[in-house]
Amino acid sequence: MADLRRPVETNAPAFYAAPRFLGSRRAREWWTVLHPPYTALHLSLVTIGACLSAPVNTVKLVATLGAFLLALGVGAHSLDELHGRPLSTTIPAWQLIGASVLGIGGAVGLGVVGVVVVSAYLAIFIVVGSVAAVAYNLELFGGRLHTGPMLILSWGAFPVLTAYFAQHATISAGAVGAAVFGALVTRIQQQLSTPARALRRRTRAVHGAIEGLDGTSRPITAATMLAPLEAALRTLCWMGPVLALTLVLVRFRP
Repeated sequence: MADLRRPVETNAPAFYAAPRFLGSRRAREWWTVLHPPYTALHLSLVTIGACLSAPVNTVKLVATLGAFLLALGVGAHSLDELHGRPLSTTIPAWQLIGASVLGIGGAVGLGVVGVVVVSAYLAIFIVVGSVAAVAYNLELFGGRLHTGPMLILSWGAFPVLTAYFAQHATISAGAVGAAVFGALVTRIQQQLSTPARALRRRTRAVHGAIEGLDGTSRPITAATMLAPLEAALRTLCWMGPVLALTLVLVRFRP
């Protein structure tokens, strides 16, 4: 948990950017591009969808996690940085393109195997997921798919439904309910991360003060505004994996 009394560094594009334990600048930039906390959160939604109902096939679960790690964690995030450089990295364009091709291509390859093993209808999920990853992050079709609802559905609801279908070759009412949960989790992330990104990446200065009823005055700075937003984001990014791990322990208990 974040300590709201601890000063917040505001000169990085995200609270998890460029960690010191990674030595080279390029490694730190790739870490930032891959957005590990958010990737972990959405992989937890994949796990939740897969573990909603028994039995859970371990191979299918691992393959589904691998597909989403490649498509969203690597491919979509690389495309996002390629389009406009929101993180201001110096990663060459060819590396970002290569990562996006390998990521989305690898996910499609795993999906094709799933079509053979699970159901031909899984192809629908492959097409929808691929189009969403490319069109959203590159703002294709005039940016018509680069919207809040699209983000919520593709990063929140879609992983839950896909993982459930990969396990059971069908969609249940429970899976739809869990997909709504995933969409709400992603909506919370969006509501917190949007103002946090604006403060970190598009704000030159913040001025003002909070006047207390007791006559005290506290200055308002970018750091004081970021602290509660990013503390909540950290908590959210822990919440998803904890719930996912709990379901795994339930499904795979001896």
